[in-house]
Amino acid sequence: MSITPTTGSAPQAPGWHTLWRPGIGMAIWLDNDADLPDELGQLLAGKRFRRDIGMIAATGRREFVAAITLGTSSAVAALDASRSTPVAGDVRWYRMMLDGVRSFVAAGSVAPVITDLGGETVVRWTPIPTAAWRSWMTVITAGAPDALTHNGGAEALADFAGELVDHTCRARLADSAERLGPVQPSTPVLAALVDDAAAPDSARRPAAHTAWSQWAGSAPQDESLLVFRLFEPADLPDPDDTFGAWDDGPPPDPRWRLQVCRRAPDGHTEPVAPHRLDAHELDQVTTELASAVRAFGELAKADPDRNTLDFLLPTDSVEQLLESGTALLADAGFPVLLPRTIADVRPSLGLRAAPVSGGGAPARMVGLREMREFEWRLALGDGPDAITLTDSDLDELSRQKGDLVRVRGVWMRAEGAALTRAATFIRTQRALRASGEPADMGELFGLVTGTADSLPIPVGSVRGLGWLDDVAAGSMLRAEPVPAPPELRAVLRPYQQRGLEWLAHLSALGIGGVLADDMGLGKTVQVIALLCAERDGMPTDHAPTLVVCPMSLVGNWSRELNHFAPSLRVHVHHGADRARSATFASTIADVDVVITTFAIATRDRELLAGQRWRRIVVDEAQHVKNVRTAAAKALRAIPARHRVALTGTPVENRLEDLRAVIDLVNPGLLGSASTFRARFAEPIERDRDPEALRRLNRATRPFILRREKTDPSIISDLPEKTEITVRANLTVEQAALYRAIIDDLMVALRDKQQRAMRRRTVLAALTRLKQVCNHPAHYLGDGSPMMRRDRHRSGKLELLGDIATTLVDDGDKALVFTQFAAFGEMLATWLSDQLDTPIPLLHGGIGRTERDRMVAQFQGQDAGRTQESTGSPPILVATLKAGGTGLNLTAATHVVHVDRWWNPAVEDQATDRAYRIGQHQRVHVRRFVCVGTLEERIDDMVAKKRELSRLTVSAGENWIGDLGDDELFDLFRLRDEAVSE
Repeated sequence: MSITPTTGSAPQAPGWHTLWRPGIGMAIWLDNDADLPDELGQLLAGKRFRRDIGMIAATGRREFVAAITLGTSSAVAALDASRSTPVAGDVRWYRMMLDGVRSFVAAGSVAPVITDLGGETVVRWTPIPTAAWRSWMTVITAGAPDALTHNGGAEALADFAGELVDHTCRARLADSAERLGPVQPSTPVLAALVDDAAAPDSARRPAAHTAWSQWAGSAPQDESLLVFRLFEPADLPDPDDTFGAWDDGPPPDPRWRLQVCRRAPDGHTEPVAPHRLDAHELDQVTTELASAVRAFGELAKADPDRNTLDFLLPTDSVEQLLESGTALLADAGFPVLLPRTIADVRPSLGLRAAPVSGGGAPARMVGLREMREFEWRLALGDGPDAITLTDSDLDELSRQKGDLVRVRGVWMRAEGAALTRAATFIRTQRALRASGEPADMGELFGLVTGTADSLPIPVGSVRGLGWLDDVAAGSMLRAEPVPAPPELRAVLRPYQQRGLEWLAHLSALGIGGVLADDMGLGKTVQVIALLCAERDGMPTDHAPTLVVCPMSLVGNWSRELNHFAPSLRVHVHHGADRARSATFASTIADVDVVITTFAIATRDRELLAGQRWRRIVVDEAQHVKNVRTAAAKALRAIPARHRVALTGTPVENRLEDLRAVIDLVNPGLLGSASTFRARFAEPIERDRDPEALRRLNRATRPFILRREKTDPSIISDLPEKTEITVRANLTVEQAALYRAIIDDLMVALRDKQQRAMRRRTVLAALTRLKQVCNHPAHYLGDGSPMMRRDRHRSGKLELLGDIATTLVDDGDKALVFTQFAAFGEMLATWLSDQLDTPIPLLHGGIGRTERDRMVAQFQGQDAGRTQESTGSPPILVATLKAGGTGLNLTAATHVVHVDRWWNPAVEDQATDRAYRIGQHQRVHVRRFVCVGTLEERIDDMVAKKRELSRLTVSAGENWIGDLGDDELFDLFRLRDEAVSE
């Protein structure tokens, strides 16, 4: 239950409300479903709402609300924090009382008194009961909202005013002490006036009471007796009325009457009638009016009224009065009474979607293809009282200038510039609709989520499409249940079933999606389940699905489709003998799925773009994150009814990777690259801006589904994974080579190279240092042996040899990753000699057939046969790029990263070749770094940057090239602890 003042016909600002309760404090409660403004939420952080406040509602019934109770100091802070946002009438009224009290305190109209409070003698600041104070209290009390008068009445309002006076006086004294330095009060009584301490026993004496009373009585009593009351203008002539029209020009500026009133001795106000004043009274009033004009200069622009002393103000002057004039006049001793019907309102946009006539589907299932048009509307206010503006309202607004506008006979305050922008936006959108030009869905989503450049004000409501409400709210799209497809030869896990339903829902609506589950959670099988579900009765247009993936995954897709959905007809479009333009259409005529690679999709761009596709699925979509590449352009040129991107790393290096992947499936959603960089990437990556991250998550959440293996609610039967950093020492030979490279780098940097050349020099030195840390023979490239005189030349190689021997003895298998193909070949050869068994190397130059054979052999897929009998190698050496994505290598229970890519996302992808569904044993992950070298220091940096809100990661190694000379030397230099001998 909430109690909201409902005076007049203007829309009320919903949200929070206040009520002062004597002896208890200020209660704050919320409207139903309302949230606290950010400023107030920060102020009240940690406080809890309790259902213990009894209220008298407007109906006269007693009801209860859940409220927070604040003391005077916190109440004042809450009122001040509310000044930047529209508030309800009760909050505005308490704020007016606070401003008035501050004016009286600033004018010195206060005095200390000694009183008993709960049996204790205290010293309090109180207002001097002058005529001005009494009159002001009468006026402001008379204007109190009904909710306040029904709950405590004048007694509670007077109590709050007294508390405000005492608090304001002490706050001003404390502020003076901070500016001027601490001053030790000369007596305990004066100390009690400053720090709220109890009054000493001497204050109980009658003489003390007399002295304080005399001080209070000596205060000046000559405050102004004038009060101003603002009245709305009379009705404007109807522009459609022949006699009242203004020839299509701007309407005549109405005049607002600022009535001059006097406070009567009993406290009530009455208009000043100049013909009833004697000469002395008239002179006093005109003198005070001159003071008022000096306090608020806009009064000098007013038109005179021949029969009164009232000011007739133009609208722009009234805007100034509402903005600052009331405070200026109050400070000068002239209270201003404002109309209760003028409300502060917030303009917002609304979107109404109209489906094609005759469609019978519910709004939640009406997709983009079924939409006839979108209509934008402009509303003033919030909630059920909001006014949706018609074309005639917009025309009327266009004739009015400033922040004070009249709509349907009601005056409102709203930001005039925002209204103008919004009205222009509405007209532009309506003109586009009238032209018959189809709506840009990416731009539509950008507008609804607030990421588009052209959105002038926030979107407040979406009607006609239930799912578009989810998009506007930044929440996951609520999918309809989908039965398990009978043609699918797999039992989906619960999270995979939810993935199927999400994909099916997006497909039905024609919206692109990014399935970004962790590596190993079965993204492929979820897509296959979708294909089966469509064949089992979901809508279909008989066009095939095109799967585009790296060459290393073509075999995997073909095998999994054959295994999980043998009823689906699959065609692999790859190789020199692939179908060309003359035969391609007939080749795929009866096919359900066509699989091809990024390279072939680029070469056969026109061929693929000329076909009708039900869907395009881009696997490992991070491979086309650079929108300027030929592959990225080719994929965007292939038309498809539905687009899906699969990736385990939506952000590899930079947030712009995320924009590229989402833009692939929903073009235009996150704006241009430059807009995205300015609005999201730079604030998040550079400043860790939580608000920018919140806006980005809100804009992307409906279109991305990501689940992580670390979440036990997603998958509970994966074994544990242990990850350790193994530190190796350099040999003397390695250390000498390391120092020589650094010396050469420092000499080169002294040449003051240009920025681009300098970066290339630094990055080349980085690569050489990493090679030295691997092995001297890797850096020298001289074909020298890996060991000399049975002694290791590399600390890493010694560690790897020990690990390899142990795991082979235990019957385990391992994946060994390096970023260098040349070093991978050296490792495979050396391990083959050490273990006396062939160790394969998986690199980018291996063809699809050989790659598939290598994977099958490592997996030992002949059931019931031992490792020895199948010839299955115990170790597979792989480069990160060739073996880091798409492969299922769960036979391995150990993963070793011999050298580092310095990109956690890439390394995690490689690790997930073994740590994925189908793995039943604990996986041990080791990352090698050399002690005392740049490897150890960069590893520390990457570990600290790994969790940038679980969204962004370090930008690879390129940032090293931008370091200064001193920073580079500190990063690269060799520490004493690096060498083991």
